[in-house]
Amino acid sequence: MTSIHHVTPTNNECTGDLSASVPVKAVIFDMDGVLVDSEPIYFEIERSSFAHFGASMTEEEHHTYVGVTLESMWRQVLDRHQLTNTVEEALSYHRKNVMQTMIAHEGLVAIDGLERWLDWLKEKGIPVAVASSSPRALIDLIMEKTGLGRYFDIRITGEEVLQGKPAPDIFLYAAEQLGIAPAHCIVIEDSQNGVQAAKSAGMYCIGFHNPGSGRQDLSRADRWILSYDDLWAIKENLPFDEQLLAKSKS
Repeated sequence: MTSIHHVTPTNNECTGDLSASVPVKAVIFDMDGVLVDSEPIYFEIERSSFAHFGASMTEEEHHTYVGVTLESMWRQVLDRHQLTNTVEEALSYHRKNVMQTMIAHEGLVAIDGLERWLDWLKEKGIPVAVASSSPRALIDLIMEKTGLGRYFDIRITGEEVLQGKPAPDIFLYAAEQLGIAPAHCIVIEDSQNGVQAAKSAGMYCIGFHNPGSGRQDLSRADRWILSYDDLWAIKENLPFDEQLLAKSKS
């Protein structure tokens, strides 16, 4: 059984120029649409699951669920489409559908430029974590299939916190597991729900504009990128903790 962790939200939202802020000591990544281009795959899986329960799904509706937990999604779906199935029935079927499809999928790879960025963070001694609304089994599967697991010892799921995104719980718990104050963390997110969660956690947020995630409102992010090449270009301007960088040189 997955234990649920309670966290205390903060109203200390980080805004403005990061260079005038506190030193960065960790980077927290969302997974889907940030580490891997999986949202288009999920759209097809969700459409299949919807059809199983007698409902149809548009791409626009799918985009409203980007970043939320499966349980939250299906509660909204059952209500919106006035379906008589229970959340448990829908979740059970959909989880099996997701896992079977992702296990069989051969085209799942890391987003271009990501591994160069992760290698640089590792070289500099900057801790990283994944904080994803996806279930633990799916996160571990994607980490294994893409080879990204070697970078992420800390993997936080939406199942481990009381409230999923857009609540800040998942990012606050990730910071707690990293042993780093929220204000010292950067979050990279591709969804409106995720950006809202990061800002509510008091973290600096970089919005990743991924076309596969649909037209997400990332306006609350502190900075925006279109690719990891963009992030690579500004890395020297990000105020990573000098003590960590010094250790990496010794």
